[in-house]
Amino acid sequence: MKAREEQTGLVLLIEDNRGIAEMVGEYLERRGYSVDYAQDGVTGLHLAISNSYDVVVLDLMLPGMDGVEVCRKLRQEAKKSTPVLMLTARDTLEDKVAGLDAGADDYLVKPFEVKELEARVRALIRRDRRLVSQEVLRVGDLMLDTATLRVTRNGKDLAVSPIGLKLLQILMRESPRVVSRRDIEREIWGDMLPDSDTLRSHLYNLRKVIDKPFQRALLHTVHSAGYRLADLDAEVPSLQAANG
Repeated sequence: MKAREEQTGLVLLIEDNRGIAEMVGEYLERRGYSVDYAQDGVTGLHLAISNSYDVVVLDLMLPGMDGVEVCRKLRQEAKKSTPVLMLTARDTLEDKVAGLDAGADDYLVKPFEVKELEARVRALIRRDRRLVSQEVLRVGDLMLDTATLRVTRNGKDLAVSPIGLKLLQILMRESPRVVSRRDIEREIWGDMLPDSDTLRSHLYNLRKVIDKPFQRALLHTVHSAGYRLADLDAEVPSLQAANG
């Protein structure tokens, strides 16, 4: 591997298919990335926890420990927020939801063009490195500290995925305004827009975390318009007072 003066990023590739691994690894290295490689889930998880990577490219079907379990342990047990691009040979909604629910940020269905994989890796790195202002956002009893990425509701700490955190920042900063689906997708993924299931799956997972355990829903779908994060019950008295 020839060293480069400017390194695009450090990538961990966890893939048991040697042909795919060699193709992806060689292409990324030619594009300026440094690539570590593991061919099973257990080794991949150990590397992901022990080192600081810019992106983990993770196959769904792996010997020893599958990709969903690797991602879940990385998020829930190791508390690592490294962006994860999941590779899957099965183009079903259930597989996509399983990966996203475990904490994956994006996914790519096999067979894929290696150029698209690199573009998605680049987008994840760019998004993750983007600086955010240090502020505390509040909507009702939901709070997000953008400096520490701590999310609480009614004083209870909530475990939110990396994409969920981006969704919260977008919706909380715009609250109570409705944000269109297209605006959300472009803010998170840039020009590499995902298919229609991706945003819907992330919003479903976010609702399970921030709304399901509580009495009032804060995340609302506005038909044909987009999404809003607002404490609608709290807005009613102020509107009544204004009209009174």
